[in-house]
Formats: sequence, C-alpha cells, structure tokens
Amino acid sequence: MATEIVFDKLVKKYGAVEVIHGIDLQIDPGEFVVFVGPSGCGKSTLLRMVAGLEQISGGDLIIDEERVNDIAAADRGIAMVFQSYALYPHMSVFKNLAFGLETAGESKAQIKEKVHHAAEVLQITPLLERKPKALSGGQRQRVAIGRAIVREPRIFLFDEPLSNLDAELRVQMRVEIAELHRQLGNTMIYVTHDQVEAMTMADKIVVLRDGYIQQVGKPLDLYNHPANRFVAGFIGSPRMNFLDGTIAATGDSVEIEIDGKRIKLPGRTVQRGSVGDPVTLGVRPEHLRITGGEGMGTLGTVRRTLVESLGGQTLIYARTEGSRNVVLALDGQVDVGENVPTYFDPALAHLFDPEGNKL
Repeated sequence: MATEIVFDKLVKKYGAVEVIHGIDLQIDPGEFVVFVGPSGCGKSTLLRMVAGLEQISGGDLIIDEERVNDIAAADRGIAMVFQSYALYPHMSVFKNLAFGLETAGESKAQIKEKVHHAAEVLQITPLLERKPKALSGGQRQRVAIGRAIVREPRIFLFDEPLSNLDAELRVQMRVEIAELHRQLGNTMIYVTHDQVEAMTMADKIVVLRDGYIQQVGKPLDLYNHPANRFVAGFIGSPRMNFLDGTIAATGDSVEIEIDGKRIKLPGRTVQRGSVGDPVTLGVRPEHLRITGGEGMGTLGTVRRTLVESLGGQTLIYARTEGSRNVVLALDGQVDVGENVPTYFDPALAHLFDPEGNKL
C-alpha cells in the first residue's frame, strides 16, 4: 500500500532565520514527486525534514494520516539515497546491502532473500561478491539504491543522487530510477537542481524558491502554463527568452513596444494592464521560427552572434535591434545568414508584469 504525505504549513527556522515558510503540499500515494529549484531554495532542507534529519520548527508533517513531527527518523519507514554513495569499502556488495538488515536483527534467510531480490531488481546480481572499488560510478549508485530497497520502506527519498555521475550515466540512471518506481510503486521524493531530471522523471514537480513553493503540477503543465516568470525561466532548456517593454495597445490584440519597435500579438488579450504599463514578453527558444505565416508574431530581424549545431537541433544565439540577447532552437541542421528573421505563435508567448506575475 503506497503512502500519502501531507505538509501542513511546514516551517523551518535556524535560530531567528526562517528558511522554509509555511509550506502546504499533498503528495498522493505512489507519486514520484520532484523538488526542483536553484541552490539555497530549501529543497534539501525540506527533504531532510521528511526524513527526520531536520527538526520541524512549525506546522505538521503527516504520513498516512499520522503526525510524525516527533517520531524518530528510524521509525518513519523511510529510506534515503544521498549524493554520496557512502558504501563500506571493505565490504562486498552483498555485505553492503545486508548490513542494515543484520543490524536490525533479521534472520540470515530473510537477509539473503531481500538482498537477492534487490540485486535482481537493479540488475547487480553478478556484482554481489565485488568490493566497491571494483565498481563503476553507476554500479555504486545502484548499490546505494539497493541498500534502500532491502529495507522495504514506505517512502524513498533521493537527494541529488546523480550529481556525481557523468552525462551519459545520468541519462541511464534517470531511466532506471523511473523504471524502479514503476516496479515498486512506492511514494518517492526526489531532489534536484536539474530541471531536465525533473521534467523526465516526475509525476509531479514542486518548484521552490527561497523557501516558498512557486508552482506545483505535472511537468508539461509547468512548461506550458508557468505561474510566473521564475517558473517560466527555470523550466525549459535553453531557458525562455525575456524581452522587457511596455504595453502599446490592448483590445482584441495586444501590442508590445520593445526598443521603439511594436510587436503585435494577434488574438492575444491581457486580463490586467493598460497602455504604457511595463511588461515582459517571454518566448521559448523552441517556439521561435525563421519562417512566418498568417497570425504569427515577430521579433523582426535579429543579428546572429553564434550558432551551435547539435545534429538534431541548431541553437542560434542572436541580438535584437535593441541589443537584447535571444536564442532560437530550430529542429535539425539549419544554415542561417547573419541576419535572421524571427517569428512565433502568439498563443505560445507569455506576458509578465514587473513583479513577474503572469498577465
């Protein structure tokens, strides 16, 4: 039976300094939830509060309808996988997996069964007699995850577990952890600063900034409908282009003036704001095109400064007539001249007020 977790106005203080500010969140049974945000946003602190490694300063943490604020970490039914593998170098893989079960007093038969089950799930059975020094980084991380699996926890917590791996291994381990979740069905919370990991692994993403939740939702909901400028810029790679200007016209269509040039957004309206108000236009690099069509908006012609050809995608770094930086992400292998026309679908553009709220 998977586990439900509820954060009810959770607060964390270090002395007089409050770093987690009354967070409310519900994690449904069996969900894979990713906490994402920049360094210092509070994601690891929040995870450690769930684990029982940080004392809760205010509010309630409820696991399966039980308040666990004062319950010891060892009694919460939680297993945590850290960025550091923290394997015992003098022990075999089998012994590393079995150590916690031996300490808990389980029988040899139970230990053998659980270790071999975890090894089978993680495809490390041939490695059971090896020492950690004979393992690759990815294999060591599998052993660290296996040490959590053998405990049969209600909840798995992952604190940036892939940070020490190279790019290829990170991709492989992302797939394996997602598959592990599919097999086990446990509730999992995963912390990362890497929005690509969040987008590819999560059932639900929690975007954090300075100890506050900015938005909660499915990956594509956050991508398509960011609640504010921070989320819009954090989710998506390359990050969204932002161009500051003013509202030049409203009505059936909005016009934005940027560096003296009017940019028309056919069919777009704003719920708040009037002519002359400051506004930021946001367009994702992958939503910019070099060919137009009926009803399209345009940034005009931009001057190319750099081209990155990635094979399946071409990134064009450019500057507008007002010397503002923009990036275009075009499918395939594209040759462009120094002057590049830019077009976009107004329905895919975003407008933000000076405080970063969506208009």
